[in-house]
Amino acid sequence: MAKDGKYCKPERREFLVPSVVARKRISPNFVRVTLGGEALRRFVPMGYDQWFRVFLSTAAGVLRLPKRTNGLWVAEYMLMSKDTRPIGRNYTVRQYRAEGEYGEGPELDVDFVLHEDADGELGPASAWARDASPGDELGIFDEGITYRPPADTRWRLLVGDESALPAVLGILGSLTDDLPTEVFVELPHPEDAQPVRSLPGATVRWLTRERGVPVGETALAALRAADLPAGPGYAWTAGAQKLATGVRRHLVADRGFGKDAVTFTGYWR
Repeated sequence: MAKDGKYCKPERREFLVPSVVARKRISPNFVRVTLGGEALRRFVPMGYDQWFRVFLSTAAGVLRLPKRTNGLWVAEYMLMSKDTRPIGRNYTVRQYRAEGEYGEGPELDVDFVLHEDADGELGPASAWARDASPGDELGIFDEGITYRPPADTRWRLLVGDESALPAVLGILGSLTDDLPTEVFVELPHPEDAQPVRSLPGATVRWLTRERGVPVGETALAALRAADLPAGPGYAWTAGAQKLATGVRRHLVADRGFGKDAVTFTGYWR
């Protein structure tokens, strides 16, 4: 892994083009798409909240990816014409398997939330996942992990909404210690909860958001009311921008967390 500030990126990155091998609706608001193909043999699993950029074909079915893999790839991407520029979104590894369930492997599970806008329409990535068929291709570009607890951490806190659920589960599945762990996950439906690996000292709170309540408010209210462990803690939070920044603000202003002890990412506004 290569350190990039407070994050860890892969030592070597390249644009890969795997294909869909399976798709299934796993809960009211989640679709799981399984990717496979020879390209994934060059994908290096890092665990935790490993995330990557997804690139979808244009309306004309063109999948053109940047050739650069250093920091200049963004400029190359932005210089593409609107007719050839792929749709880009960010997603998390839900599970990587060297031995496949649907073929020889390797395989990569990606959980897509079926987000609807104010008009009831799905975003482009959600719509793609809903309709994906075996053989459909997409581009991916690995970005590594953001979960980086300080060495003196005595307990951890994970907070997220539905968009952060794959990352939260990835972190829990990668832990190798028995530090106390407090988890708050806000979901739009109770059946969106997924099985969690049993960990000593871990408390997972599944919080169902009532219809009409803004995303993040339910998790924030539960966090503010919670009794949390003492001592140096580390917090990882992601999801809607207001949730991620609200958690950080509360922890720093009201709980005495140092700013460096909170990793926060706004996935969407």
